[in-house]
Amino acid sequence: MKDFILNDKKGFSVLGFIWFFVLIFLIGNTCFEEGDALFVGSNTITLTGKYLCYALLAVSLDLIWGYLGILSLGHAAFFALGGYVMGMYLMRQIGSRGVYGNPELPDFMVFLNWQELPWYWYGVGHFPIALLLILIVPATLAFIFGYFAFKSRVGGVYLSIITQSLTFALALAFYRNETGFGGNNGLTDFKDILGCSITSDITRDVLLLCTAIALTVGYILCRIIVTSRLGRVVVAIRDAEMRTRFIGYRVEYFKLAIFVFAAVLAGIAGALYVPQVGIINPGEFNPINSIELVIWVAVGGRASLYGAIIGAILVNYSKTMFTGIFPDEWLYALGLLFVLVTLFLPKGVIGLIEILKARKTSNKNKEAADVIS
Repeated sequence: MKDFILNDKKGFSVLGFIWFFVLIFLIGNTCFEEGDALFVGSNTITLTGKYLCYALLAVSLDLIWGYLGILSLGHAAFFALGGYVMGMYLMRQIGSRGVYGNPELPDFMVFLNWQELPWYWYGVGHFPIALLLILIVPATLAFIFGYFAFKSRVGGVYLSIITQSLTFALALAFYRNETGFGGNNGLTDFKDILGCSITSDITRDVLLLCTAIALTVGYILCRIIVTSRLGRVVVAIRDAEMRTRFIGYRVEYFKLAIFVFAAVLAGIAGALYVPQVGIINPGEFNPINSIELVIWVAVGGRASLYGAIIGAILVNYSKTMFTGIFPDEWLYALGLLFVLVTLFLPKGVIGLIEILKARKTSNKNKEAADVIS
């Protein structure tokens, strides 16, 4: 384990930095009262949890884009599916406390004159079953989609377009009231999770802690994959797919395994996201979300995993800061940022840091050589 950490000092330094702030925020929220200098409000806790959910989502995309070479423009679909499963569980916990007081049907179903609960809502009210579905639903979609796509040897820009079409089709389906997922409004007005009020500070603190743990475990699992023999084969597929295929590897199976695993991570991120923000709607399926996700990874730095974490937190923190000041111009700035990073910083922020460090080392060596001479 020690060697594993030493071989990835930068990645674990980023995780350590995140855990430092998470613990500081948790202490500030639980040990100090409002008005104290060290008090941390619930909004900060929620925002931090949201950023960490996005970070886990970005890590999952970096695994398939940075290491496998598959640019998925529909990866947010798996995030949304995990979120919807969690939303369904939370809706079932409302029971008779809804506006219409129906113990079986959520309010939107009563409003639309549904007579009984759809079959795909059965069992989701039990937390263990909901946890399994959070893993199974994104994995199943990824397996079905990936099996046919990779078997057909679809790749490059064609695969990117197909993934974008997938998430757009899901968005259209979930916008419809007939599908039984709340239509435009989605799922909201959650009351509690595992018997605890979803708006209480303790619940928010626990959710933030769970999100930090999920990000850490997800990062470590991805790191184990990319440093293993499987990871070396995956990189070989990215760099020379035909040559890897001719050697004898079943390339489509390797692609499928990584694609499904990344989808599961994205689903977990979505499931942790929903109770913290308090809503899930079809807007999460919109293709623009997947494109923004690509920007996060590109800004942080592809094929590094920790770069994806940095990019997700950096871009979303900037978005929070600037959307209030420049609500319309921010989207243009985000697009310009992606273009500039692609043209001048192909390795993202971490690549820039490495360049600056290399120049600093070069200048020191040059100064030392001048002193000696």
